[in-house]
Amino acid sequence: MRLPRSGAGWTIAVFGLLALLLGALGLIWPETQLRLLGFEVPAERAPGDYTGTFLTASSMASFNMGVYYLLAVATEWRPFYRFTVWFRLVTFTVFTIAVLSDVAPDRFFAVAAWEGLGALATAAGLWWDARRATPAGAVSAPEPAPATDAAR
Repeated sequence: MRLPRSGAGWTIAVFGLLALLLGALGLIWPETQLRLLGFEVPAERAPGDYTGTFLTASSMASFNMGVYYLLAVATEWRPFYRFTVWFRLVTFTVFTIAVLSDVAPDRFFAVAAWEGLGALATAAGLWWDARRATPAGAVSAPEPAPATDAAR
């Protein structure tokens, strides 16, 4: 895999790699993942407790998302970068509401903060990349006329 070619690409690569690694962690050592998130790890689960099933599903989703993000970096797919900014802000909002409404433990706010800060970092990277690409005061050149119109 090639290294990111832009500031925004680096933010996407970091998030993608962490999503991939944390997804793998949840698949291999689910109890460790639960502890990192601040959830209880009882010695025995009650019948009907599908925590393990849900953790497997969300860990696999995280692993896959990491692959998608790294693929976007390898192809420098900038529309994907912009898309992630908005949806990571949505994720920040949903996770924050989960903590504030006592659906998730307070420690889970770290996940919300990671999403929000990641969205802001990618937005800043996109802004920085755009500024580097266009020198201050420069006006972009007009589009060339199609070949059929050039002969007129």
